[in-house]
Amino acid sequence: MKTWQKLRNHPDLWERYFVREKVLTAIRRFFLDREFHEVETPYLTGSLPPESYLDIFETTLLDRQRRPKRAFLPTSPEPFLKKLLVAGIGNCFALPKSFRNTEDQSKTHNPEFTILEWYRVGASYTDIMADCEELLVFINTYLLRSKSNHGTTHATKLSYQGKTVDLSAPWQRLSMTEAFEKYARMDLTHALTRDAIARVAIQKGYAVRESDGWEELFDQMFLNEVEPKLGRGRPTILYDYPIALAALSKKKKSDPRFAERFEFYIEGLELGDGYSELTDWKEQLVRFHEEYEERKRLGKTDHPIDMDFIEALKAGMPPAGGIAVGVDRLIMLFSDVNDIADTLFFPGRELFEESDK
Repeated sequence: MKTWQKLRNHPDLWERYFVREKVLTAIRRFFLDREFHEVETPYLTGSLPPESYLDIFETTLLDRQRRPKRAFLPTSPEPFLKKLLVAGIGNCFALPKSFRNTEDQSKTHNPEFTILEWYRVGASYTDIMADCEELLVFINTYLLRSKSNHGTTHATKLSYQGKTVDLSAPWQRLSMTEAFEKYARMDLTHALTRDAIARVAIQKGYAVRESDGWEELFDQMFLNEVEPKLGRGRPTILYDYPIALAALSKKKKSDPRFAERFEFYIEGLELGDGYSELTDWKEQLVRFHEEYEERKRLGKTDHPIDMDFIEALKAGMPPAGGIAVGVDRLIMLFSDVNDIADTLFFPGRELFEESDK
């Protein structure tokens, strides 16, 4: 049954779906009250930052003479917002749709999804961690007030799938090394090369193929042994990722084997991915080329690298911290559902049902 049919037959479901508009309103109030600028970012682009773990959508753009150009749907607003940081916009946020392929048959993914990104000038990843703690309580409080006209100013308790979650700060903080030691019973610092992590994976009984890279072997252990344990009863901030997973974050000065990157989890649900942002254009270009080659190895869609982003970094991006948060997953949390489709009026898996028959 399609969502519109469910709503027609069961009007009591409207309240659950209207959680979305309340969460979006709360997010905007949070950032506008703090004098962040909201930015609209493009839904079509001619180039992308290469990210080896993502599958992309490609389309064709025609000019007035119907001459074709390759075009792509962005996987996030990140490069656009960072170009504006270089231009001098200051603190900013965006709430666009983003697009990632091969993500239509999962309870936590949808091929088009709403993403929240914000950037704070002069901040590090620890400042963004504090923003997350404040934002979640702000949204929770806003929803409680809108539901019951309650006068509370600081609602820190949340019920999700029969579990009570305490959102009060400080959240649990675990380095990636501590998390692997605690939950996977292994020393991650001794598994930072492909050969070393392959030996550990074999000892643990995982299947190891010759074609598996370091990240694929890491993911097997992380997804099976670590991630499901995170955020139970209170949010967990998982920080200091191995440099192979640095993405667009800075290396740690104290230990360049790791990067100033974090993610936060609630009841096993990954909700956000934040960094102390990398501002060194030379290092970023090297990483882009490495990711580009990894995409080729994995047989993913080739696309032009966003060299305009590199030019912006050359001009000088101010030190900043930033994060991407999956808004649909936030809505799952606050509407107490375990399937992302139950937060969307038109989930991807419904839109293509007819074509699959």
